[in-house]
Amino acid sequence: MTSPRLALFDLDHTLLPLDSDYQWADYLARTGRAGDPDEARRRNDELMERYNRGELTAEQAAEFMLGLLAAHPPYELAAWHEAFMAEVIRPSITPAARALVDEHLQAGDLCAVVTATNGFVTAPIARAFGIPHLIATDAEYRHGRYTGRIHGTPSFKEGKVVRVDQWLAGMGTALTDFPESFFYSDSVNDVPLLEKVSQPVAANPSPALRKIAQERGWRVIDLFDHMEDSKS
Repeated sequence: MTSPRLALFDLDHTLLPLDSDYQWADYLARTGRAGDPDEARRRNDELMERYNRGELTAEQAAEFMLGLLAAHPPYELAAWHEAFMAEVIRPSITPAARALVDEHLQAGDLCAVVTATNGFVTAPIARAFGIPHLIATDAEYRHGRYTGRIHGTPSFKEGKVVRVDQWLAGMGTALTDFPESFFYSDSVNDVPLLEKVSQPVAANPSPALRKIAQERGWRVIDLFDHMEDSKS
C-alpha cells in the first residue's frame, strides 16, 4: 500500500480570497461588538497594513485580535461566528479552492490547515473545507473564558515549522517520512515552511513570494484569477 502524502494549506488569501482574521474583526466592529466601531476598524486596518509590510509580530496581532475574544463570553462568540460564517466566509469559498482540497482528500493524503490566525476563527472554516486537521495560533482559554493571550508557540513564520513538527511527532511521524509533502501559501511569511516540504506551491502569491517562487522554480497557481479582492 502506498504511503499517504502530506498536504498543508495556508488559509487566508490561499484557500480564501480574504483574510479571515481581518474580516472577523471587521464583522465585530460593524455590528457594534468591538467597542467604538471607528476605532476598531482603524486598528484593524493598521494591523493589516503592518502585516502586509512584514512588520507585525504574532504578539502584536494578538493584543487586538485575541482581545476581541476575551471581551465576550464564549456562547455569544459562538453565535456571532456562525453568522459570520454564513455572511462572510461560506460565500467566499470558491469552486477552485474546493477542488484543490478535494483532490488531496480524495487521494487519501493527510491534510491540515496551517494558519497564523487563531483557532477560534479558523476551526469552523477548516471544517467547511472538509480538512480534518488544523494547526493555528492557539488562544489561551482559562476558567471558561478567553484570556486575550497566546497559548504556546504561535503558528507564524518559523513557528509554523515548529507546530507542524510537533503535530506530526504526536502521531509518531515526521515530515521526512512522507514520500511527498505539499504546502500551499500566498505569503512570504511562510517561506520557512515552504522550504521544508518537497513540493512548495505559491498559491495566489504576493509579489514578494511570486519573485521567490520564480527564482527557485517553485510551482505557482492562481486560484482567484477571476475574482476582485479589495483586501489583497
